[in-house]
Amino acid sequence: MANRHLSRSIVLQSLFEWDFRNESFEEALEVFKRNVDEFAPGQGDFAFMEALMKGVLEKKRDLDLIIEKAAPDWPIDKISIMDRNILRQGLFELLFSDRAQVPPKVAINEAIELAKSFGSDTSSKFVNGVLGAVYKEIGEPGKEETTKDKKKIGGPIPTEYLGGAVVYAKVGEDIYIALVHDVFGRWTLSKGHIAGGEDQPAEVAGAITEELSLPVTIHDKLGTNEYATYHPEKGKIKKNVTYYLAEAPFEDIKLVNSGGLDDARWFKLGDILDLNFYNDILPLITKAVNILVAK
Repeated sequence: MANRHLSRSIVLQSLFEWDFRNESFEEALEVFKRNVDEFAPGQGDFAFMEALMKGVLEKKRDLDLIIEKAAPDWPIDKISIMDRNILRQGLFELLFSDRAQVPPKVAINEAIELAKSFGSDTSSKFVNGVLGAVYKEIGEPGKEETTKDKKKIGGPIPTEYLGGAVVYAKVGEDIYIALVHDVFGRWTLSKGHIAGGEDQPAEVAGAITEELSLPVTIHDKLGTNEYATYHPEKGKIKKNVTYYLAEAPFEDIKLVNSGGLDDARWFKLGDILDLNFYNDILPLITKAVNILVAK
């Protein structure tokens, strides 16, 4: 049986060299072939290695956006070369591989083992945190867990406060909802960091205006979501996100803070039913729709 761990190690080594030298796609493949000839001649798993190497290179832009979304406030160029390529490789297997061949937990565990072998003392925790966050975001078991159960998250952890909104506009008899689209393929709500004090509604309005380039007026409070994530420097953190209903003029949306986001649009109220949402966002949108319909 082919040694898949060795195969992944060779691909990782090739990605590291390509990234370190800032080489082209073609040069990266030459590095890869040289490493295969040197470290795994006649291994019989070349097809797997080649598909993994080419896949990571071709999906690099998408993978990097996902890494930055899963590790907030941590630009890709601030992550060590080794760690970011372990993440790229692990994410590619997690998101794009045939799950019958590479189950999600295998992809994550293999990446953690590579981090232990080739990374720093903190690499495995970082890789585990980022890939674990993505694993939950794509709808796997655990997505609905909240940080209220401290046994699950290892006791008290720092809290970051964010504010978001279901943004709507009225055009005659029609109601439109402004949504943002993320690199995980889901439509979701605009949000941003806030201090979380008495001026919370004003801060939320500022954050939404900054992200969508739309002036908004905050109305009803819709609810609060809490979840745990991982920061490379801070470790585990709790995110507390309070959502409101907010009104805006029906103007062009200009997505400004695009980290992890790739689109923003207005949708007629009746057209949002078929969109792909996160499960924890659906109750907020449903509540907002009920309020709007009742007005």
